[in-house]
Amino acid sequence: MDRPVVIALHYQNDVLHADGRIKVGLDTDGEGRANLISAATELLRVARNNGWPIIHARVAYRGNYSDLIANAPILENVKKIGAVIDGSWGAEFLDCLSPHENGKEFVITHKRINAFYGTHAEALLHMLGARTLIIAGVATHSVVESTVRHAVDCGYNVVVPSDACSAADPATHEASLKSMSLIAKISSVRQLIEVQ
Repeated sequence: MDRPVVIALHYQNDVLHADGRIKVGLDTDGEGRANLISAATELLRVARNNGWPIIHARVAYRGNYSDLIANAPILENVKKIGAVIDGSWGAEFLDCLSPHENGKEFVITHKRINAFYGTHAEALLHMLGARTLIIAGVATHSVVESTVRHAVDCGYNVVVPSDACSAADPATHEASLKSMSLIAKISSVRQLIEVQ
């Protein structure tokens, strides 16, 4: 594998913290949350140790949601529950998954389901000379799958470490991974380490 770029999606308090507003099936399952956070932490550690750039993608909206186009149930729900308001604790990255200020980590903020849409992600990837992307985050069937599909359409080779992703329903998570396996390599964080 050539030097990949990691795209870490929505590792934010409202998504991953036990007190977060967006419940992704981890609110009642301490072990599931711990496993996901552990895998995501390991993914970022491996990237940093290997000098792989990391793009941390966050979703955040104005306090009055005037920048949210609520044309889908998932987006309507964000507004309904008052989640990921820019500047709030919920929109911040989970402490252990926060970006480092080391020149190889970047932050983008998006407002749609696909993390490329309306951001400078493609310009960053071009600047980094990216050919292979490792895409992980929450939730598997929404931001991860939408971003993976866009990346493949742009010509990138994509790897999805399944243990660094999650969805509200394990069956939905598995179905999304199966769907993405037609266009991306499904892996684990451990398998990524083994190929280095």
